[in-house]
Amino acid sequence: MPDTQNTCHAGKVYLVGAGPGDPGLITVKGLAALRHADVIIYDYLANPALLEEAKDGAQKIYAGKSAGAHTFSQTEINQLLIKHAREGKIVVRLKGGDPFVFGRGGEEAEALVEHGIHWEVIPGVTSAIAVPAYAGIPVTHRDYSSTFTVVTGSEGARGNETDLDWEALVRLNGTLIFLMGVSKLPLIIQQLLYHGCSTSLPVAVIRWGSMPDQQAISGTISTIVELVEQAQLKPPAVIVVGKVVQLTYQLQWFDPAILAKG
Repeated sequence: MPDTQNTCHAGKVYLVGAGPGDPGLITVKGLAALRHADVIIYDYLANPALLEEAKDGAQKIYAGKSAGAHTFSQTEINQLLIKHAREGKIVVRLKGGDPFVFGRGGEEAEALVEHGIHWEVIPGVTSAIAVPAYAGIPVTHRDYSSTFTVVTGSEGARGNETDLDWEALVRLNGTLIFLMGVSKLPLIIQQLLYHGCSTSLPVAVIRWGSMPDQQAISGTISTIVELVEQAQLKPPAVIVVGKVVQLTYQLQWFDPAILAKG
């Protein structure tokens, strides 16, 4: 049963998507919430430049998570949101990408509802679509793919096993987008091959998409693991598998070197 004891308070939590990296890709509504917040609880993938938009006196709490390093547990983050909202504060939970796309926004929303906290989600530009776009890869194209599927590349993977239905993913014959999967790239490729993907199917891995230090590596199912290892590409990165990847050579428009120079 929801905790209704504290529903009558002025506090509110906004679950805000910060977008894929470039601070200019946050939504207008997300930026307005950020500027209004008393407390900002932000993640590893939320661009720190966005914190400069906070009003004077706003409290900023880092709650980032990366592989093997968590500042707070998810339970502790939920408790922080509830605590500050119950104190009557406007709280922004700032997350990279979109809060409801592998961002645990759903879990946080459940906790807020359970404890009677007023809340709102402000969707963000998901890296699943924006990062490929910054590498010149449309996730759909009439000549190549009429579907795209977004898959977590980390949760559910255990050694050489996985909870994913790989056969179903391959059978879709569309674009596959893996988030948080670089450390599992050999397993991902192994499973795709085993379940029928062609060795010549194009693959791209894009690190820090939309940012000045963006790196993009393109290859095929048979070459991508070696290429990524040679480049020593590390997270965070998005993996794109499918025929649309071949368009990267024609449609590359973003030059991170120019952005880095300002």
